[in-house]
Amino acid sequence: MSLEESLSEIIKEEAKKLIKRYHAYHNRLHLEHIRNIKRFGHSYTKAKEIHTPDYWEKDKRFNPFHVLRKHKSIAHSIAKKIENRTYKPSEVHLKQIPKKGGGERTVSIYQIPDAAVSKFFFNRLLEKNKHRFSSFSYAYRNDRNVHFAIQDIFVDLSLSERMFIAEFDFSDFFGTIEHRFLFEQFNLNGFYISQEEKYIIKAFLAERSVGIPQGTSISLFLANLCCWNFDQALEREGVKFSRYADDTIVWTREYSKICNAFNLITEFSKSAGVKINVKKSDGISLLTKDGLKSEIVSKKSLDFLGYSLAVDKVSIKHSSVLKIKKQISYLLYRNLIQPLKKGNLAGQSIPANDKDVNFLRAMVQIRRYMYGGLQDTTIKNFLSGRSKRIFFKGVMSFYPLVTNERQLRELDGWLVSTIYRALLLRSKLLAQHGYNRNHSFPFNQSKVNLLTNCSKVKINGKKLLEIPSFLLISKALRKGLIENGIERVMNPNSQNYNYRW
Repeated sequence: MSLEESLSEIIKEEAKKLIKRYHAYHNRLHLEHIRNIKRFGHSYTKAKEIHTPDYWEKDKRFNPFHVLRKHKSIAHSIAKKIENRTYKPSEVHLKQIPKKGGGERTVSIYQIPDAAVSKFFFNRLLEKNKHRFSSFSYAYRNDRNVHFAIQDIFVDLSLSERMFIAEFDFSDFFGTIEHRFLFEQFNLNGFYISQEEKYIIKAFLAERSVGIPQGTSISLFLANLCCWNFDQALEREGVKFSRYADDTIVWTREYSKICNAFNLITEFSKSAGVKINVKKSDGISLLTKDGLKSEIVSKKSLDFLGYSLAVDKVSIKHSSVLKIKKQISYLLYRNLIQPLKKGNLAGQSIPANDKDVNFLRAMVQIRRYMYGGLQDTTIKNFLSGRSKRIFFKGVMSFYPLVTNERQLRELDGWLVSTIYRALLLRSKLLAQHGYNRNHSFPFNQSKVNLLTNCSKVKINGKKLLEIPSFLLISKALRKGLIENGIERVMNPNSQNYNYRW
């Protein structure tokens, strides 16, 4: 396939992907609008607002509908420019993305044809060079991912009750890599990079004197290329490590080696021009089993890529648990409490005959959020062997490696308690409006009986009011891991980096 044909195909794919994403956004808005009408009744008068990204107006080549129509002619033009060495990406749209720890990150949004060019050359560079990257480097590869990293770390940590660890992070890693250092890597270390590919890389870096842009595929290859010597130095030192972009953890049983590894980190920081983020880098510490005394500063767990890792268990990171709780609490509030906050309930669906439509809607949405709409019966059939395979979605599909059953049981207890408290408040608000429903289901349930009795109710032959379980879905995920492996269990979308929307 010629360069023009390849570019035409990938430009078309990128445009179709963005169109599909836009339609999905449109559908979500429509469904949310319908749900609000059902929740608030005739009192809900807010019009449905559909937005398009503001940068679509800057240039037609940001608009996927236009690009899809013109993808062949666009590909022809770009292919000629690449062959003549006159190609350069068009002006980017800069977008500020909030960071988890505060502050903002600048992301470059490229026009769709330029993003396609970047992706094409990234795929080509990765395909012929991925065998050169360290097996301990997990980011931006089609043969490694975040779950492989977590599994490899935990297996190693679980072999010892005491392990020296070094945790560190870099400040603005992408934005501060020195070009001199980066370009030196082109002809080192056995990487296959053609003159055409070098030209394309430099074209994407031409508008900046330092750093590589966040938001384009080719930067992902460059980030790993930049770290190759550093990865090799850690391997030669004889330590184990896991690097996901600039998030890196190093571990070893020997104190001298962890000190040497930290020196290597400092050397790489100076050579590449990237500064160590002191706030997010804990330095050297001793990871011990809970209950063991330590003569130096120790910790019982370490956080990495959404997980919390100890020598004897894998948990969901505390901040991630808080996010999960917040989302579930919001779903309960939106469906059970918010509609009753208004003075007039005209048009509202009032619970009657042991039925509460809003409660049903809340439970369906929580289940969809947790595990993608799977029914508990389906999960139990999979666990018992009556069903061979199920497809996992929802937030828990990102946590197939969790082994901390105590945490999962606590989450299950929290969920039942939170639902119970929401029902108590809903009952109180209904009574204030003149609708006493204390005698009817689900408001007549004690906290002890709520879980059991919700599982007995059938609606259209399905147990739609059954309270979902963190422990149950985790057991199914673990079984799927053993039988099918990580890649066939995790939600594929959990690996996607979404810079554009």
